[in-house]
Amino acid sequence: MKQEVLLGDEAVALGAIHAGLTGGYSYPGTPASEIMEYLVRASAKEKSFVASWSVNEKVAYEEALGVSYAGKRALVSMKHVGLNVAADPFMNSAITGANGGLVVIVADDPGMHSSQNEQDSRFYAEFAKIFCFEPSNHQEAYDMTRDAFDLSEHLGVPVMVRMVTRLSHSRSRVQPRSPREQNTLHFGKDTDWTLLPVHARRRFKHLVDKQKDLIMVSNRSEFNSLRINPKNTTLGIIASGIAANYVIENYIEGQEYPSFLKVTTYPIPEELVKGLVDHVDTALIVEDGYPFIEKNISGVFGIDGKNIFGKLTGHLPSTGELSPEIVRQGLGLEALPKRGIADFPLAARPPQLCQGCSHADTYRALNEALESYPESNVFSDIGCYTLGALPPYNAIQSCVCMGASVSMAKGGAEAGVYPSIAVIGDSTFAHSGLTPLLAAVAANTNMTVFILDNSTVAMTGGQPTFLSGEKLVKVIEGMGIAKEHIRSILPLPKNHDENIHIIKQELTYKGLSVVISARECVQQARKKKRSRT
Repeated sequence: MKQEVLLGDEAVALGAIHAGLTGGYSYPGTPASEIMEYLVRASAKEKSFVASWSVNEKVAYEEALGVSYAGKRALVSMKHVGLNVAADPFMNSAITGANGGLVVIVADDPGMHSSQNEQDSRFYAEFAKIFCFEPSNHQEAYDMTRDAFDLSEHLGVPVMVRMVTRLSHSRSRVQPRSPREQNTLHFGKDTDWTLLPVHARRRFKHLVDKQKDLIMVSNRSEFNSLRINPKNTTLGIIASGIAANYVIENYIEGQEYPSFLKVTTYPIPEELVKGLVDHVDTALIVEDGYPFIEKNISGVFGIDGKNIFGKLTGHLPSTGELSPEIVRQGLGLEALPKRGIADFPLAARPPQLCQGCSHADTYRALNEALESYPESNVFSDIGCYTLGALPPYNAIQSCVCMGASVSMAKGGAEAGVYPSIAVIGDSTFAHSGLTPLLAAVAANTNMTVFILDNSTVAMTGGQPTFLSGEKLVKVIEGMGIAKEHIRSILPLPKNHDENIHIIKQELTYKGLSVVISARECVQQARKKKRSRT
């Protein structure tokens, strides 16, 4: 097969297709979105497998789990904080086991380019006691994803592939292999999927007993490599995933390397680690994310007679993304000459809402309506509208996680905040806003919920939304909110005064009200217009 130039995310998607994928599921989230974008495009052409956006990550995981239950191969992809949402089925699927291959792609975001935290999904893999791959390049992203399906069926557990932003969003050449056929429909005889306590206890013991097999596979994996330098017993390097590239880039061709272990599989390959640590006095651990390997090797008291250096010891920074320059400092090598940012004077360009964005008109009206309420608080959510925290709007005071706007506004109102306001988008509302709104309905909490309906998942590129337009209105009505306090506004400059009047009316209402601010995303409207011409 011909080589292809692919994003890391696209290499993962192609690997899944060539592994005989039957169903792929995801909720949009940077840096993982391009995996499902690729699958959706490929599915539209081939029509041999399902590629579907889901209402949230938990639903996506459970849809993939259903495919695995039927004996076929499934992929579920998400960003790292999405795994928090999917944690319930994820943890329990390690107990049920996998029938058809079940591969979980999680894209972490070291440096928080587009995320609320830097969490490291390797800890989730260890927590669930499943196998995890961590590619260091695009070819490995393809190969590991493809092999992960075989390994999932061999071990009978889900298998994680941990990506990071720098790999997900860069391009490189990939050599594909010939695709295999999909599995036939078959139900496993040995897998007990009914997790009553009596079954779950037995299944958990089975999972624990299986850990020695996972360690053996990791020790023997072709994706790990150990190179011992017999002349140098002073320093050895253990690097994982993409960080291995940063180490290699700091040694020119022909230059003598220290002993070097590249780790790309978990559980940590204990035999390979022991082989390096036994040979050297000092081991430097280089990993993008949390000090996962470093903590496992060092333990509580370290290794007698050995120095284990890394993020915990300050030899590498404990936050942010690694780079070749940062790793070079950790290696104690002389810094390379470079030009600083000051040499390229550029005006600051903070992120901002698009020109003509409906959210801007909503925030202008909301800010003006709140002028007479100095003790008000606006709890926001995850989406483009989070940019309302920045000038010139300065319109929101919080953004924590998907759906938290509604929950926090309810808690704030019950603590005495007035007016207590939630701002949430249509996709985020479907993702995680329905359940907290049900709680607010039951209590008739004195709060106002703004649902900013722009008919798309705009922040991650315009994926389809599940609850918009008239369907959104009907769902809210069906939740039991008084119809006279479900108000709709059209956020346009010409409607500014009228919108302020409607908002003020709902702010004075002593109970729960919902204001739906509905206008299509300007970027999506432009795309539609271009497609028609």
